[in-house]
This record gives sequence, C-alpha cells and structure tokens, in this order.
Amino acid sequence: MSNILLIGYGAIGQYVYKALDDCTHSRVSAILCRPGRQNEVHRVMGEPLVCIDKPAEMAESIDLVVECAGHAAMSQHLPALLALGKDVISVSSGALADADLEQRLLQAARSGGCQLKLLSGAIGSLDALSAASVGGLHAVTYRGRKPPAGWRGSAAEQQIDLDALASSALFFEGTAREAALAYPKNANVAASVALAGIGLDNTRVELIADPDITANRHEVEASGSFGRLQFAIEGNALPGNPRSSALTAMSIVREIERRNSPVSIG
Repeated sequence: MSNILLIGYGAIGQYVYKALDDCTHSRVSAILCRPGRQNEVHRVMGEPLVCIDKPAEMAESIDLVVECAGHAAMSQHLPALLALGKDVISVSSGALADADLEQRLLQAARSGGCQLKLLSGAIGSLDALSAASVGGLHAVTYRGRKPPAGWRGSAAEQQIDLDALASSALFFEGTAREAALAYPKNANVAASVALAGIGLDNTRVELIADPDITANRHEVEASGSFGRLQFAIEGNALPGNPRSSALTAMSIVREIERRNSPVSIG
C-alpha cells in the first residue's frame, strides 16, 4: 500500500481523498494543514486523519506527495519534500512562472533523486503538444474562457465589472508567464500548455469572461514542423467551487492509478 501525503483539502483534495477510499494500492495517510486547523480537516474530510504541519515529521512513512493547495503551498513545502527524495504530483504548474522557485524545485528534485510531476489538470492535448515540441513548434496560443463566477476573487475584478457583463469580454492578453503570475488561481492551464510546448515566455494567452457559457472552456492552437493542432474542451467545475475543474481532480486520481498499473498510456 502506497502512503500519500495530501497537501490541500479544498474541493480537489476532497475529491481525491474520496476517490481513493476503496483503492487497493494507495491511500491518503496524512494531510498537511496549518496548526490549529485539524478540526476543520476532520470536518470536511468526514473522518479523522493524521494531520501534520511539518512534512518532515512523516517523511520516512510517505511514498508520494500530492499537492493541490496552490502556488504558496508549492513554494513553502515542495522543495524540502523533493530534497528528501519524495516524488510529488502537482496541479500548480503556474507556480513555475516564478523563475527562482523553478530553480529551487529543479535543484531539490535533482539532489533528492526524485521527480516533480506536473499534471495536465483541466486541459487535454498536452501529450501531442509535448511530442510536437521535439520537432519544433512555431507558435502556441492558449485561450481560457470562463463564466464570470469563475473569475471572482482574481485580478479580473479590477479589469472588468463581472456582475454587469452582457457579452464576452477579453480582459487579458500576454505571455503564459504573465498570466500565471497575475492569475495564480486561474491560469495553471496556461502554464501547463506553455511548459509542454514552447515555454512560458513564448506562449500567447488570452483570458475571457463570458456570461453566455456555464462551463469553463480551454482552447489550444499550435503550429510547427508536425503540422497544426487545434484543441478545445469544456469542463465542469467541482461542486461548490467554480474555480476548480473536475477534470483537474480526476487527473490526479488517474496519475496515481497510472503509477500503480502494469500498463501505461500517455
């Protein structure tokens, strides 16, 4: 049985925990939380769990770390865990827009002899994009379109009036690095597309609020020596959190399953 340390107990963390309830090869054996938050963890997860506030406390008994708490948690905890030799699965790819943090993570993974696996999360087609990058990519554009509620609590509120939108509004154009830094809770998909393709500074990003849609829509366009690629997906949010993609949570469970399967694809 593989023991998992879960960092993050929001909508995504709760989905992962429940999805592994009947799993025969992996289990969430501990959750990282701030001091004094144990009762909150027990309340949202539905049963008592081992709660720790210092990852090193359980390093010897942990086989895998799953991070779904955001950029700040990634910066605070993952370098030390990687340096201890713990493989990490993360959905916070946008954190690597911080060049200093990227170097810390790379150095920690090398010194620990382990791997930080950045998941595709809410987007698909990254396997094709990554393969295409081998032969050379000429251009990659990511376009993220969400209902106004999906942008609440972000810098979009300073750009447009989300409550008064009568039609779609483009409120950001720039690089994937700029998008990830400005919208840390919303632009992880943009960063994932960039990291799979031509990098954070060469990938173009457009972010749009659209009152006429109910699901988050992600679009990728790419061209290169391989030919041309166009991909679009409309993903539902997790119940209770319009900013969290259901597919993101599912991608974590799928990766845990893949690590324990005798046959793997993708």
